[in-house]
Amino acid sequence: MAVHMRRRLRKGATTTAVAAAAVAALAASQAPAATLAVGSAGGGDQKAAGEDTADDGAATGNSPYYTDLPPLVTPDKPGSSSKLPMTGSAEAGIPASVLAAYKQAEQTVAATDPACRLPWQLLAAIGKVESGQARGGRVDANGTASPRILGPALNGQGFALIKDTDGGAYDGDAVHDRAVGPMQFIPSTWASWGQDANGDGRKDPNNIYDAALAAGRYLCANDRDLALSADLDRAVLSYNRSTEYLRTVRSWLSYYQRGTHEIPDGTGALPTAPSTPVGSSPDSRPSPGPRPGGSSKPTLPEPGGKPSPDSSKPGGDGSTSPTPTPNPPAPNPPTPKPPAPKPPTAEPTPAETFGSLENAGTGPLRATAGQAFGERVSVRARNALGAPLAKVPVTFTVTGTTGTLFTGGKKTVTVRTGADGTATAPVLLAGEQAGEFTVTAVAGTGRPRTLTYAATVTARQADTIVRTDEKVLTAAPGEKFADAVTVKATHKDAAAAGVAVTATMVKDPAGLIDNDEGPYFKDADGKPVRTLTTLTTDAEGMLRLPEIHADGTEGTYLLRLTAEGGASVVIELTVQAPDEAAPDGASPDETAPDGASPEETAPEEKAPEGTKTPEA
Repeated sequence: MAVHMRRRLRKGATTTAVAAAAVAALAASQAPAATLAVGSAGGGDQKAAGEDTADDGAATGNSPYYTDLPPLVTPDKPGSSSKLPMTGSAEAGIPASVLAAYKQAEQTVAATDPACRLPWQLLAAIGKVESGQARGGRVDANGTASPRILGPALNGQGFALIKDTDGGAYDGDAVHDRAVGPMQFIPSTWASWGQDANGDGRKDPNNIYDAALAAGRYLCANDRDLALSADLDRAVLSYNRSTEYLRTVRSWLSYYQRGTHEIPDGTGALPTAPSTPVGSSPDSRPSPGPRPGGSSKPTLPEPGGKPSPDSSKPGGDGSTSPTPTPNPPAPNPPTPKPPAPKPPTAEPTPAETFGSLENAGTGPLRATAGQAFGERVSVRARNALGAPLAKVPVTFTVTGTTGTLFTGGKKTVTVRTGADGTATAPVLLAGEQAGEFTVTAVAGTGRPRTLTYAATVTARQADTIVRTDEKVLTAAPGEKFADAVTVKATHKDAAAAGVAVTATMVKDPAGLIDNDEGPYFKDADGKPVRTLTTLTTDAEGMLRLPEIHADGTEGTYLLRLTAEGGASVVIELTVQAPDEAAPDGASPDETAPDGASPEETAPEEKAPEGTKTPEA
């Protein structure tokens, strides 16, 4: 925050009557600017545990604030407060335009910085303490306070000394700054945090819509989570560095969280007890001097704690005893050297404060195993004002079991946002395992913002699978097929490597009915199986099937191969017994002359008796 380093506001005391009269006069007047009065209630400016200590500035310049407390009677449960009571001038309801501005600011901040968890009731509590809900809702139709709401001049006379920073543009004071508007921003803080919430093209601290949104973003700075008590305390103390201020805001916050109701604009009652400047606290008053005619020497107490009579008055105690001589004073102890002050550390301005992380247009993350993702994860960082923020480190991490990594083989990379607030992760390379994984983007410290993207790796695919030859595949019953089956898978005419292929014996060409007889494969134990699901093409898209065996049944069978991606091919397998061989090498098709069968051939004629058979 570009909050100026100023001296903390010291508190004192005046009288309640003066405060009430001053505030009543201001509320009744229609002067061009109504100024918060100085009253009697002690404000206390000591720091509380857990309070921001980066600098001593505050959104309001530690200007006075109203110390009225909520009514003692509160709703029994949330939502039961349609008729909250009113105690004195502490009106329980909230004017309509003021309430609408608080709720609008809550919604706007929730959209840009949901991790802050800003409740509108906190804005209402601060608005109540700072300006009495814009002086009871005295705003025009656009939500602008009329007349302006101004705090006292921060001239160092009981207040912080803050010389003019805006030339009087906001507060009409060209010498010293004043807190301005329903949320009481000093001009230097408004210059950094001012908002245009009502869309009129102006950032007006006197407009309740602009001021409420500015207050919401201011309270959410430094990665605060206002659902955490410690962060909420730090936020409130950054607005006004007073423990009494924190207690007062906390009391109204608790009251509004139990319930409240809307009242018409301009009908709210103005609080009557602002905090006080320095100079009138009983503890800070100077000790009185010696009484006229009296001794300037201190009188000593008697034993038992009673003061000694005044020795300057003879016979003051009915005696003439001399005044006891006091013991000589002890030598003054050495004055301790004060610790060296810590150098002030300016908080970042809203333009420098990281506010939110959003998707910068990342599309669906899907890729085939082993391939690069066509889409890259991209995020955009925004500052506390909702504008793109550069130089924010964003860490991208891949989580899952697919084997997917960023280019370079890394699971985690860090990239800083550019001038447009975007950071884009390196290209993702899909692993070999099909399935889903996530990419997370994390930015911010203390209370980081996280985005998660789902991604998918699909198995390698083929759009075509064919046999590499056209041999007829046959086998005798009980034997194995002599020729191996080899196929090639392609995707878009390129070899499809690593594609899963399923081989199944089927009964029909469409492969819809599995076959439980005929040819089969063997599993690792040598048992017949007719479906294989562990086949994968090699680097050239080729696949050679294991040996195929025939059972004892002859016939024609079908083998269907289906590749991941839907491509398939059906191959015919034939089981038949081999043909029998003819005797003596003769062909079984050979027949006797003139078509007679061998059995019909005439027997060989016998030679006459006594005739010798010619020798061969």
